[in-house]
This record gives sequence, C-alpha cells and structure tokens, in this order.
Amino acid sequence: MALTIFSVMVVLLLLGFPMMVPLIAGAFIGVIELFGSIDKTEFMIQQMLGGIRPSSLIAVPMFILAADIMTRGQSADRLIDMVMAFIRHVRGGLAVSAASACALFGAVSGSTQATVVAVGTPLRPRMLKGRYKDSFILALIVNSSDIAFLIPPSIGMIIYGVVAKASIPELFIAGIGPGLLILVMFSIYSMIYAKINNVPTEPPASWRERATAVKRALWPLGFPVLIIGGIFFGIYSPTEAAAISVIYAVFLETVIFRSMHIKDLYSVALSTGMVTAVVFILVGAGAAFAWVLSYAQIPQQILGAIGVDEMGQIGVLFTISIAFFIGCMFVDPIVVILIFVPIFAPVVEKTGLDPILVGTLITLQAAIGSATPPFGCDIFTAVAVFKRPYLEVVRGTPPFVIMLLSVSVLMIFFPQVALFLRDVAFPK
Repeated sequence: MALTIFSVMVVLLLLGFPMMVPLIAGAFIGVIELFGSIDKTEFMIQQMLGGIRPSSLIAVPMFILAADIMTRGQSADRLIDMVMAFIRHVRGGLAVSAASACALFGAVSGSTQATVVAVGTPLRPRMLKGRYKDSFILALIVNSSDIAFLIPPSIGMIIYGVVAKASIPELFIAGIGPGLLILVMFSIYSMIYAKINNVPTEPPASWRERATAVKRALWPLGFPVLIIGGIFFGIYSPTEAAAISVIYAVFLETVIFRSMHIKDLYSVALSTGMVTAVVFILVGAGAAFAWVLSYAQIPQQILGAIGVDEMGQIGVLFTISIAFFIGCMFVDPIVVILIFVPIFAPVVEKTGLDPILVGTLITLQAAIGSATPPFGCDIFTAVAVFKRPYLEVVRGTPPFVIMLLSVSVLMIFFPQVALFLRDVAFPK
C-alpha cells in the first residue's frame, strides 16, 4: 500500500500539480486500500476538518496579515535604516546589516519568504553598489531569512506545536538562542568575506543620524517587545499576540506613519486570505495523510526498518534532523512537518526527548531545507523577486548551509543552546 501511495504522489508532483493535490490523492488512495470502499472517504474529510480545527492555528493568518501590512508600509524600511546607521561603516557592515535586518523582521513577521522580499528588495541594490558579488548577496538574504523561522513569531513552530501538541510559547522562546547564534555566525562570515574580497566600507553615520534612525524605528521595535515580551512574561498567548500584532500594524501604518489608507487594507487582507487558504488546505490534507499513514502503521514499519528503536537520544535527533533536512529540500516545510512529526512522535516519547528541543531542531531543519537546493521554496522566491537565474541564487549557499548545519549539531550535543531561555521563562 505504501508503495502505491508514494508512487502516485511522486507522479502527480512530477506532472506539476501543487502539493495539496498529491497529499489529498495519497490520503484518498490510502482510505480505499484500508477499507476497500469509496464510501469510507468520509473519514478522510473528518480528519481534514479536524486538522484545521485547533484554535492555535488562528495565529497563522494573523501573523501573515501583520507581515503583509508591514511589508507594504514603512516598518521594514525603518528597521533596516536603524541597523544600517550603526554598523554600515565596519568591514562587511552592509552584509551584517542585511542579516541583522532579517532577524529583526523575523521577530515581526515569522515568515521566511516575507523576510526575503522585505529585506532583500531595498538592501540588494545597496550591496551591489558596495561591490558585493550578487551570488553572495542572494545567498546571504535567502539563508538569513532562516532566522525568521526561528525568532518568534514562527509559523513553522505554530504548525509543529499544533501537530505535536507541544507548548507554542515555550517553542517561541526556545527559538531565540539558535536564531541569535546563527546571526552571529553569519555576521562573522560576512566580515571575513568583505576583508578577503576587499569590499569598501561606507562612511560612518553621525550620532545625530543614528539618533534619528533609532527614533524613526522606535514604533516598529514595539513589535518584538509586544510579541516576545508578552509571551515571555505570560501576559497573553501566541494567538492573542498575533491579534495584537495586527492591530498594532494597522495603527502604525495608517495612523502613525500614514503610509496606508484604510481602503488599502482590503487588498492586503485579500492577499493574506489567499496565502492562508493555501496553508490551511495543506494543513488539512497533511492531517488526513498523516492519519492514513498512522492507521496503516506505515511509520512503525519504516522506523523499524532503519532501527530507530535501538538508537539513543543523540541517534534519534540525528535521524530526525537528516529526515527533515532532506524532506524540506524537496517539499514545502509545512507539509514535511505535518507528515514527519506524527511518524517520529512515538520514538521521541519513548526515548524521553524534550519535545521543545525536538521542535526547535525540526524548525531549524525546515528552515535550512527551504533555502537549500534543489527545490527550497525561499530559493524560488528569490528567483521570482530579484529576477536572477536559479544557479546564480544557489551558487553562494554552501558556506551558509554548513554554518546552519553546524548549529543543528551544536543543538544536538548541547541542548541548552535552545533550552536555556525556555528554562528561564518557564521554570519547571
């Protein structure tokens, strides 16, 4: 049965169907194989509806809407200008600014693709003017967007939390440590690259310019304070934080900055609705497909074949990392999370692994895969936005992928990289 399902799914993917079609088709075939009748497909529909029922998922469209509003308004530009004012004069300062801006925007949007667009669009022309190679610029922007998947709010962590029934607030806080570590590594590499390639520095900003930049960015800096601070101190849940972020974004862009009119919110909401529809169809289809796999006990057969049950905690973490890294190189990260998390859940529970550590590691692997050839979704976002050839976008990625994977290894051997802040915020 497993061979039939996966064969059909691969064929549909190769024919160019969007990922939701192979997922639904796989679940449909599985139900027929299991129950021998098309009448039982009502079970599949029930699982699809159940997959999108958790209230935590309400946070997803709201964070997408907030990111959309900020991208079209002035918030992203003001954050970038503030970062640039302080570090543009150091060797590699422009590149460090790009990575830092991705981290800041990630703390506002939670979306890797939104970060590629919001940060890459204004900074790429400046970096080209500063004599950086385009392959380096594109790789830096695409891979720095991974930080947005880890720094809260993270859409990937919300999906994992719903599927694994793990604490989303704890996941959000756990992602901060690895995200900041990646930012430091990317910054160091950018400075070394600039020194080796003799990239010129920009004139330093005056303290007056810096003060002005900080003043202009104070309002947008309220986003991470509201989201991370509110969750850290237990003032509100991630879903409530998402609602507050939308209200705050509308207030900033329509009242404070006046970069948008109320009537513009219709087109923004329509765009968000389209993206949300795709995400929720994927979530529903993934839930149905995962249920079919579980009912047929396919995960147990696969894990038994590779001997996961006999591995220790480190072996299980490496297996999970490899599976998610490879999966996300070919398929949308949300789909991989929906399919693979239920497969590994029994092993995680059996070995006594902390689900928050596992979720943070999975989110990092999903982020790495989304920026890794051949089919990482962020790569194609960059190709579409910057109108550059695929090979040019991926040419500079290997050093960044190596750094990202090294952070994964560090998390496996030193879990406190992810769990230190979690333990501070949520003492057991």
